[in-house]
Amino acid sequence: MTYQRCFATIGCPEFSLEEVLALAVKHGVAGVELRTLGGAMDLPGYLAAQYGSPAALAKKLQGHSVRIVGLSTSAHLAGGTDAERAALLEFLPWAEALGVPWLRVFDGKAPLTATEAMAGAVDTLRWWRTVRRERGVRADLMVETHDTLLTASAILKLLTLAPGTAILWDTHHTWRKGGEDPVATWRAIRGSVVHLHVKDSSSVPGPKHPYTFVLPGAGEFPMAALRAALQADNFTAGVSLEWEKLWHKDLPPLEEALTAAGGRNWW
Repeated sequence: MTYQRCFATIGCPEFSLEEVLALAVKHGVAGVELRTLGGAMDLPGYLAAQYGSPAALAKKLQGHSVRIVGLSTSAHLAGGTDAERAALLEFLPWAEALGVPWLRVFDGKAPLTATEAMAGAVDTLRWWRTVRRERGVRADLMVETHDTLLTASAILKLLTLAPGTAILWDTHHTWRKGGEDPVATWRAIRGSVVHLHVKDSSSVPGPKHPYTFVLPGAGEFPMAALRAALQADNFTAGVSLEWEKLWHKDLPPLEEALTAAGGRNWW
């Protein structure tokens, strides 16, 4: 295996940071993406209340075997607001102190026309790059392919307009919603991908989607083919299990999903 296995905390939204890290250690997971902690989605506020300052938390975590690979914000690249930009900036002191390389932002809010979405995305990226340069921060944005960037062609269009943009590829979205073979998508965009989200589903309609999330290895997502493609290209960054317990309360606990993924050699 060349990549680093991770998971996102939307799979265990009520866990404390200590519980999240312990779960990662138990399952041999190298990194975690923080989206929720202690039932709170306001991570900067939660971390300040629990640990006081970024420096204090950094000292507490010094030397821990599990890395925090990303902080997941609610900001949108296209269709976002000034309030979202302000909230995004609140993550920066924590990312810098903890050495977190990536701040996740969504691609865009639906519905937007392709022209509107791309113009808005480029404007936000220009704003961010100015902020990053002026503040001298190391952390950067990774853009999740969620609603606007559902196909390789759409992703490539953004990359043409904003070269150097880092992509968080939600493999399930481009597969289920975009109708693309993940291996084909990977080959098209691999030069810009810095992180992946993976999950499994069956084509049985569920209460919220025309498919149903299932335990890793019990569904139809072609993980074995994708894993082979990643390994063939020596991908060394994060492949993160995004177990959507936060949004789908009926899902089994994240620990069950991690056990299934490991037991079935799914990832």
